[in-house]
Amino acid sequence: MKSMSLYVERESVVHHIDPITKLVYIAAAIALPIILPTIHTAWICMLVSFVILGIGGVLTRSLPIFGFVGFILLTVVIIQGFFHVGNETVLFQLGSWPFYEEGLLFALGITFRALNIVGAFLILVLTAKPSDLVESLVRKGLSPRIGYVLSSVFQIIPQMMATVDTITDAQRSRGMETEGKLMTRIKAFLPLIGPVVLSSLIDTKERTLALQVRGFNVKGSKTFLNEEKMHRHGSAMRWGMLAIVLGAVIWRVIA
Repeated sequence: MKSMSLYVERESVVHHIDPITKLVYIAAAIALPIILPTIHTAWICMLVSFVILGIGGVLTRSLPIFGFVGFILLTVVIIQGFFHVGNETVLFQLGSWPFYEEGLLFALGITFRALNIVGAFLILVLTAKPSDLVESLVRKGLSPRIGYVLSSVFQIIPQMMATVDTITDAQRSRGMETEGKLMTRIKAFLPLIGPVVLSSLIDTKERTLALQVRGFNVKGSKTFLNEEKMHRHGSAMRWGMLAIVLGAVIWRVIA
């Protein structure tokens, strides 16, 4: 049975860090390149996220996502290199089209920031169980309704992928061609849309009924089945990241 989340089970230091600390890291990773808007800050933050993914043993799992995002960002590099407003220094000529250094550096800054944001979120998604994340947020005062929405968001993509695989296997067992040329794949994909949408709606209804049966809407204080697990150095790491962000703010003000 396939997992209903993107979480990757590993025994690593990163996996043992609590979800709240990872959320703080996401905020710090996004804030630092904004406070110090230099290309060096962007690539350093990006590199830190990559290193953390490597320590967590999930860097390989995240490569397809980075590849997809990188393909989109490649178009940004091309467009900015040729047409950026501040272009002055020509790096090379592509026929009669000059490619400029200023546009390249501007695009690289955008690329590093985007990959840093994606990497920071992947640290959370790939190394923290959605249930642990939602439970930690609810313990901190988040509405259980919003917590349920977050949990559903984390699960919707893997769940739909599993549904697509199941329906594809069923169609293949009935003799439908699902592999081969592009047109064959397109013809096989169109019949998937209806069953996948209907299956998602049915799953949503079943979840709603299950929540009502378990007293989700009952008012009053609720207890938790599991004890809260916090990393022993989590508080120090959160304060450390806060100190780095404050230091960046001070540096920006006095510089």
